[in-house]
Amino acid sequence: MRAETQSTIEAIQRSLSLLGQRMDWQTAPHRLEEMNAMIEAGDLWSDPARAQKLMRERQALVDAIETYKRIRDDLAANAEMVELAEAEGDEELVAEAEGNLKALAEMAAKKELEALLNGEADANDTFLEINAGAGGTESCDWAAMLARMYVRWAEKKGYEVELMSESAGEEAGIRSAAYRISGHNAYGWLKSESGVHRLVRISPFDSSARRHTSFSSVWVYPVVDENIEITVPDSEIRIDTYRSSGAGGQHVNTTDSAVRITHIPTGIVVTSSEKSQHQNRANAMAALKSRLYEMELRKRTESIQAQHDAKGDAGWGNQIRSYVLHPYQMVKDLRTSEETSDTQGVLDGDLDAFMAATLAMDVAGKSRAEAQSED
Repeated sequence: MRAETQSTIEAIQRSLSLLGQRMDWQTAPHRLEEMNAMIEAGDLWSDPARAQKLMRERQALVDAIETYKRIRDDLAANAEMVELAEAEGDEELVAEAEGNLKALAEMAAKKELEALLNGEADANDTFLEINAGAGGTESCDWAAMLARMYVRWAEKKGYEVELMSESAGEEAGIRSAAYRISGHNAYGWLKSESGVHRLVRISPFDSSARRHTSFSSVWVYPVVDENIEITVPDSEIRIDTYRSSGAGGQHVNTTDSAVRITHIPTGIVVTSSEKSQHQNRANAMAALKSRLYEMELRKRTESIQAQHDAKGDAGWGNQIRSYVLHPYQMVKDLRTSEETSDTQGVLDGDLDAFMAATLAMDVAGKSRAEAQSED
């Protein structure tokens, strides 16, 4: 067997070992049996929040078990195929099996990263806010491009996307937008996107076709799990209703159904304007509780704290990623140095490589911190 192929097999074995450790492969079947028994119990849905949490945990475990078995079985089958094909001198079959192993190694590495999404709120749904920064119409258009990018990314993941509020730009694009993105590990993946995003391009709004730089900020925070109690006294909030200023047509509200909640002690402001006033109030309160919970997470998690401290205003010197469309094509993350020339792919939602690089960097940083604390 060639050295390169042997190296690929060893990489898959390492990923498989880490996946097994993460889910505790020895006890996983037993834990799944226990979950199945709890689900079959007649009183499960008497507590909907508990039932939904159990169903999510069960599905996550089922997915982990199936992934582990698939990688293990595909590794064994293709490694055996390489050996048999080499013994028979069938170079075409060797090449096919080696190609399968390379693809399996990439998939295993990706699943290994996903298994590292084990932070306190990583598995939760997430809120995502986008705000246009300095630059007027240019930044409003850039904010709309970012919104499209993240919606495309979420749809590719199979996540559910709900628009909570949107404020249109005066000439084009959006001044701001807020989404709820629902799906397993939605927050864990998206949390690395918080920060300022910088665009360099020839402006479609400039009759002289000059190059412009625009900024927009992204903020990601987890949806508070239903079993986490966050108390917000009425005396600490101010609730305002107003008429939504949407994009027009059937989406224009004719009553003051949009809701804005201000948390007086912190100055946090959340809005919801896409549903009835009752639903908007509930959505806005959920978003406020999640923001307050995220603040507590930041206090306890150094990596998140540093990330948000570095965010700053949406302008020069605070960006986490640059999207350059002129004079050359490049998207580069300034934290990890991950980059690609496939700018259209990124703007169409191909963000996994950037998220994975940031996740790997965060995991490495935590490992170093833990090692230093043990010393």
